[in-house]
Amino acid sequence: MIHLHDIRYVRLGTPDLEGSVRYATEVLGLEVARAEGKSVYLRSDSRDHTLCYFEGDPRDHTAAFEVDSPEELDQAMAQLEKAGYAATRGSVEESEKRYVREFINFKDPSGNSVDLVYAAHHSGRRYFPSRDAGITGFSHIGLRTLNARRDEEFWTKILSAKVSDRIGEAPLLRIDDVHHKIALFPSSYPGVQHINHQVESIDDIMRAYYILLERQIPIRFGPGRHPTSGAKFLYFEGPDGMIYEYSTGVRLITEEDEKTYRPRNFPAVPSSFCMWGAKPDIPEFKT
Repeated sequence: MIHLHDIRYVRLGTPDLEGSVRYATEVLGLEVARAEGKSVYLRSDSRDHTLCYFEGDPRDHTAAFEVDSPEELDQAMAQLEKAGYAATRGSVEESEKRYVREFINFKDPSGNSVDLVYAAHHSGRRYFPSRDAGITGFSHIGLRTLNARRDEEFWTKILSAKVSDRIGEAPLLRIDDVHHKIALFPSSYPGVQHINHQVESIDDIMRAYYILLERQIPIRFGPGRHPTSGAKFLYFEGPDGMIYEYSTGVRLITEEDEKTYRPRNFPAVPSSFCMWGAKPDIPEFKT
């Protein structure tokens, strides 16, 4: 099994690089780490970057996860190819653009692009937000799936994810103590479905809510609270239709908890997404 140690970054193509970066700084509260050619790297914590916008197709998405050694990277490539999934090793130039020592790229069964990276860079500078958003770090992503049961098996049998809970067909997957780092939502096409940043408190969520209202940025879901992870949340629309989420208070499932924990299965109804009664305006969350 390929062990995923943490989520690392997301790369998103955009036809409007300047506008996307403006949104990421003025609305999301990320910090520009650097601009290189047609790419801009943004920080949300101590990592070198957690989001990279590059000039390109807005459907071009890649999510990255870390492994701990070059041997793990080699083994991952061999295991993927043995299972019938083509993997390619990144060149030195491509690795430099990702600020990692080495990486491989593959696609999951639905066609989602995934980087496995080794020795990703950290920053020697403290994260300094462009606005007081209260962000504590990049935490998880939603991925689109064309077949949730098939993809759940891929992420749990070939990769090291574990099911925390399910909402209808959608599994919420953990790779460490955090309730989920990956969520697979049924869709008709692949790609990153939403990007989550953790914030310090519900106060940060409510401050963001009023800022979004003032700027007339579409709020797609919340404020609310997930009955699965227990997190308070707010989802809102970003450039090229990408959905961003702030959340706080996510549940942890420790190694000790795993001895007795069993995944729960929630029906695909609005109350399974929000225990406070908020209704989602997100296609993959609607029933």
